[in-house]
Amino acid sequence: MSSPNHDSFDHAGKMEANGGSAAQLERLQTAGGHINDRTQPSLPVVHRSFANPAPLGLLSFATGIFLISIFGVQVRGVATPNVLIGVLIFFGGVCQFISGIMEFVSGNTFGATVFPSYGAFNLSYALIYLPGSGILAAYTDEATGELNAQFPNALAMYIWAWFILTVIFTVAAMRSSWVLFLDLFFLDIDLLLLACGYMLNMPSLLKAGSGFGFVVAFLSYWAGTAGLFANGITPINIPVFPMYTEES
Repeated sequence: MSSPNHDSFDHAGKMEANGGSAAQLERLQTAGGHINDRTQPSLPVVHRSFANPAPLGLLSFATGIFLISIFGVQVRGVATPNVLIGVLIFFGGVCQFISGIMEFVSGNTFGATVFPSYGAFNLSYALIYLPGSGILAAYTDEATGELNAQFPNALAMYIWAWFILTVIFTVAAMRSSWVLFLDLFFLDIDLLLLACGYMLNMPSLLKAGSGFGFVVAFLSYWAGTAGLFANGITPINIPVFPMYTEES
């Protein structure tokens, strides 16, 4: 007989009626002995014996956005973002890829899609400012040494692509938690303002977009910390406000 810590207990619940009723089995405990945490359905604790990779993905994403936003509003007059390269490559990029791979192993489609995607965003953003990548050099006027007029528009096109992708992720999170949904919703606004700011050459929109980036970072830290502190790891339980109700 298996250990009680690894037993799984099933009970029948009700699904939403669609011309009739159906039964849905819900796990109280995963096969790996973890509590089946359903507070963030898009990032569930599924039937695994591995650790939950979602906190790593959320916290690394939050840190990357926080630092990008700090340089975006030019805190203490610092506007050159090259110091971000290491953090975006290793923590925001590699760590999110690891988290995404573990979500693939766990069978969580949402996490396996979102985390590697934003890991790629951080890596690609870091490459723009990485000396030797040639990206900035391609938009630099050889005579003056200044970036030419194409660079802001090219950066806007880059951000528009991520805006479209983030809208798709936002729709996918509509039945998760309010914290996760609002996180992606404010990221939509952040990217929209940045894209418009670069296209229209409006520093005020760029500053506003970076301001929304702090909101995104805060909500990402919230969601990541809630997952990290959950299931008895600490006596602190941070609510994430589920957007759904489970019927008994």
